[in-house]
Amino acid sequence: MSSSNDPIRRQRRWRATFWSVIAIIVLSMALPSLGYVLAQTSGAYGEQRAFTEDRATNPRSDMWRDAREGGGGFTTQTGPYVTNTMISNVGENWRQIRMGPLITYGGWLLIGCVIAIALFFALTGRKRIEGGRSGMTVVRWRGYERFLHWFTAISFIILAITGLSLLFGRHVLIPIFGHQGFAAYAQVAMNVHNFLGPAFSVGVLAMIVLWMKHNIPNRTDVEWFKQGGGIVGKKHPSAGKMNGGEKVWFWLGVFALGLITIVTGFVLDFPNFGQTRETMAIAQTVHAIAALLWIGFFFGHAYIGTLGTQGALEGMTRGRVDTNWAKQHHDLWYEELIANGEQPVSEEELKRRKEGQGAGTAGQPSH
Repeated sequence: MSSSNDPIRRQRRWRATFWSVIAIIVLSMALPSLGYVLAQTSGAYGEQRAFTEDRATNPRSDMWRDAREGGGGFTTQTGPYVTNTMISNVGENWRQIRMGPLITYGGWLLIGCVIAIALFFALTGRKRIEGGRSGMTVVRWRGYERFLHWFTAISFIILAITGLSLLFGRHVLIPIFGHQGFAAYAQVAMNVHNFLGPAFSVGVLAMIVLWMKHNIPNRTDVEWFKQGGGIVGKKHPSAGKMNGGEKVWFWLGVFALGLITIVTGFVLDFPNFGQTRETMAIAQTVHAIAALLWIGFFFGHAYIGTLGTQGALEGMTRGRVDTNWAKQHHDLWYEELIANGEQPVSEEELKRRKEGQGAGTAGQPSH
């Protein structure tokens, strides 16, 4: 009795662990976006209003307002940044953008994505494998492809958490950690973000080179979208190795937003190529907007690949997918795979192979 229940118990443990990890990831990225709520009522906006009123009533404000216009003059300072400028207003302009529309609309964007996904799941539920699992599997992704995917995905999550916490931290984390605690965390988060960014960029570029051939749009994708991609309704439109939705994620998310984020990230990470303050401020703004859009897009990608579609995640965890899943979601790819000589393998055979490899390894003499 106990032996028959062991697989069920293991499955339940793995399922509980998996959803716990998913919940932690979603909450850790979504929670900072709640900062816009606190931002609307925080003292920062009161200070800004007081500053504006002071400009209107204090005669001395006129002098500083004129100085901050950034007009030319003469100073003894040399360098490419603020030569002959008494006061540079670039930082203040960036602060107002960051504390105003960037936090407000960025927060709304991420919260809206989470709410939309939750409503969609409540209305449509999980897309299950019709007819159940066949017990036969085929190779979906090779080991090096899965390594690249998870390295890039985990790096993306860490960068998203550190980036969002720095963006919204003034309103979300300071009330929790205090000013000193947040300052210590912010220094660590900034260093992690800056050092991990270049490694993540290599992963994104490798993904673009490796998977571009699978993501060339064709007429099949048009029909895929016309039929709701198999996500809306009960139709199962044909698809190759990558369907239309995955191609949109590749070109809009990984390629377009990815390259924008990488380029602006390098401008910010290596400010020793003659960048001016204006250039850095523009790069900050574009980097933050592209990252927020990419994170919101990622929520949808992660949902479809985990909770939204039964059996999809197995391709990136085990490297193999059930044949019924392949026929339902990527029939053209499955037919091509079989035509090229790929033979489905049963779960029992895979288990015997694994046990055989383990026994063979255990039987080898140690060195």
